This record gives sequence, C-alpha cells and structure tokens, in this order.
Amino acid sequence: MIKILIADDHPVVREGLKQILSKAKDMVVGGEALNGQEVLDKVRDEKWDAIILDLNMPGKDGFEVLKEIRREKQKLPILILSIQSEEQIGVRVLRAGASGFLSKESAPKELLNAIRKIHTGGKFVSESLAEKLAIEVEVKTEGEPHKHLSNREYQVLCSIASGKTILEIAKQLSISDKTVRTYRERLIEKMNLKNDVEMTHYAIQHKLIEPLG
Repeated sequence: MIKILIADDHPVVREGLKQILSKAKDMVVGGEALNGQEVLDKVRDEKWDAIILDLNMPGKDGFEVLKEIRREKQKLPILILSIQSEEQIGVRVLRAGASGFLSKESAPKELLNAIRKIHTGGKFVSESLAEKLAIEVEVKTEGEPHKHLSNREYQVLCSIASGKTILEIAKQLSISDKTVRTYRERLIEKMNLKNDVEMTHYAIQHKLIEPLG
C-alpha cells in the first residue's frame, strides 16, 4: 500500500482528495497536515510513501516545506498540488525538488496516475510543462541570465543589488514583503546565485547598476 500524507489547510480540499484516493486499492491516506510545520513534524515522526503538498500553507509555505524536506529526505516523493496554473509555477516547483506538479483543477482525473508515477521514482508533468522545462534548459545555454528575467524580476534584482531592503523594495513596487522574498528566491534559483552579495556582484559586472560607494 502507498501510504500518503495530505497537506492542505482547507477541509473541503482534503475531503475531496480522500474521496479520490479511496477509489484506489493500492493507496491509503495515513495522515493529514494543516500547516507547514505540521507537515515537517509528521515527515520526521513517521514513514511515508508519498506526500500531496499544497503550496499556500499557513506559516511556512509549500516552497519552504519542500526545500526542508528535500534537505532531510531526498527521495521522498512529493506531489505539489496548487490552485495556481503550471504556467505560473510548474517549472519552479520542479526545480525546487518536487516529484511532480498537479493543478487542483486536474486532480479528479490525474491524481491517482500522478501518485503512482512519483511512487515508482518518476516525475509527473503534463506534456505542456515538459515542453516548458525543455525550453528552460535551452534558454540556460543561451545568453546572459538577466536577459531572460521578467520585468518585475529585473526590478527586484536591481533594487537588491542597489542595497535596498526587502521593505523598501516592497514599498517602491507596491507589493508585499512576502512577494519580494518570493522574487528573491526565484532570482537566486534562475540565475544560479547563492546570495545577495553574488547578486550585487553580477549586477555590477553586467553594468545593470552603478558600483556602490
């Protein structure tokens, strides 16, 4: 039996997932988690064969949880389930270590197939997402990384490199500080950088900003 942990803070969603999984004779819902910390606690305390993880969790969000689990249990199959479309975040979650991505809209039709695929060590992605991943790989081999950033990503990059704080950037761009942090994480992943210092060095080296001081 594939023992599954469902991590979602919405009772209706959890019940819906359990109904879908109840149709499979080779799967069992072994537990539920309502927030990020509870997911981590359950992963550390029990053995699981697969996790269904929502991205929008109270406290630590799905990305943080995913990264922490990957540091401790590299091979544990994790299926990201989100209301957001794969065009928005599909590539990001896979690069962060997810075993697959599924939109909540597609769950009724694809959930069982997705669980079986990741449980056997495979990756579950749609054809369109697989094509997007291939394009990402191609883009990485062509040109400078900053030329492939979105306008907002470029703004955040230059602001961080200019020495602005998260709160200052949030105010400047009229977005939340949490959104700025998300952009920062995305930039670090996209550009293969380690921290703000490397980001600043990159921006100066490519003449995106004037040297500080």
